[in-house]
Amino acid sequence: MIQCPRGTRDFLPDEMEKRRFYENELRHVAKTFGFREVETPIFEDAELFILRSGPNVLKELYAFKDKGDREIALRPEMTAPAIRMFVNNMSNDPKPIKIFYFGQCFRYERPQSGRYREFFQFGAELIGSATPETDAEVISMAASMIKALGLNEYKIRIGHIGVLRQRIADIGVPTERTAEVLQKLDKKLYEEARPLLEEMGVSGTDIDGVFELTETVGGIDVLDRVPGDAGDYLRQVVGYLSAMGVNDIEIDLGVVRGLDYYTGMVFEAEAPSLGAEKQICGGGSYTLSELFGGEKVFSTGFAIGFDRILLAMEKEGKVYEPKGVDAYVLAVSEDMKLKAAEVVASLRGSGVSSDIDIMGRKMGKALKYASAIRARYAVIVGAKEMEEGSVTLRDMSTGEQKLVKVEDLASEIKR
Repeated sequence: MIQCPRGTRDFLPDEMEKRRFYENELRHVAKTFGFREVETPIFEDAELFILRSGPNVLKELYAFKDKGDREIALRPEMTAPAIRMFVNNMSNDPKPIKIFYFGQCFRYERPQSGRYREFFQFGAELIGSATPETDAEVISMAASMIKALGLNEYKIRIGHIGVLRQRIADIGVPTERTAEVLQKLDKKLYEEARPLLEEMGVSGTDIDGVFELTETVGGIDVLDRVPGDAGDYLRQVVGYLSAMGVNDIEIDLGVVRGLDYYTGMVFEAEAPSLGAEKQICGGGSYTLSELFGGEKVFSTGFAIGFDRILLAMEKEGKVYEPKGVDAYVLAVSEDMKLKAAEVVASLRGSGVSSDIDIMGRKMGKALKYASAIRARYAVIVGAKEMEEGSVTLRDMSTGEQKLVKVEDLASEIKR
């Protein structure tokens, strides 16, 4: 028997209904913030992702040569394609540009709980400037999305990449090796970061100071320990967030994001229910467009790991109940099958989701099937009732039945 490839999944109807429901919750929130949906190709020139993340990304890329001998890669994330699209098609549009997207991404990595080789990402980009207002707007939208999905336990942590970049520069880390160090600090890999810094000639005291800085976490009072422009900037972001009703945040100078293109504010959201791998959302302010041939434009964006946030909701005990159809139409006898077909067509034409018995089941089995597919009502088409232009409407949850005129059937079910 052929199985689906490792790290991928089949989504059966109930699961697919749940995923579409929560996808649309995220879409609804994005639209209330004035963001509009875009879509980019699932595969791009591999160079796009190498320019963004460096050659090390190759080991995770699903990359191949097409029939024109071009290096192509399935997208491992969606920020780079979105900014490539902006440079190609939207760079002259009025700013700011507010876009969101949802789709599948691919990374060749070891599958584990909540992590797959084919995974789904919901993200947004606010392109045009990076100010306290735009940063707060993006963080507020991410918080609203998490809340709209119904996740109860989560934490939003905000930092500023400039603080750590400045400290690293002050202790003598060469500019060309900054990203290498930040990637270790982002994952709190201190045992790997220490020999790296010692190799660069950094003293043990300075190394300890950097590690201590990445562990600086707390409430808004932590901002008193953030020097200079970065501290002032974060105070403004927090002020705007408070005005927008987002107060349950944490300042964390260890939020690094580990990518070289981030320029200022960075943030993450985590769900404690997921254990060690608890991040469900991450983002910050950045510049990327100049890498892809455009002018330098500041942006702020984020991505939600859709699979991981659904897993977090599941671990909190949140259950989605599939809806089923509104009506299941069945004929009492063979000579009523055409009438039943007319009834179901009429219901569908009126916007009532409807199914019909096409297996020729007896009444008992047909009603049992209607219950199995979670139909709200069974519509029983019998010869005697049809002589009066009526059908029997059965409430599947209570078992109550009543005669309803065919012309009133749709409105009765909707009501």
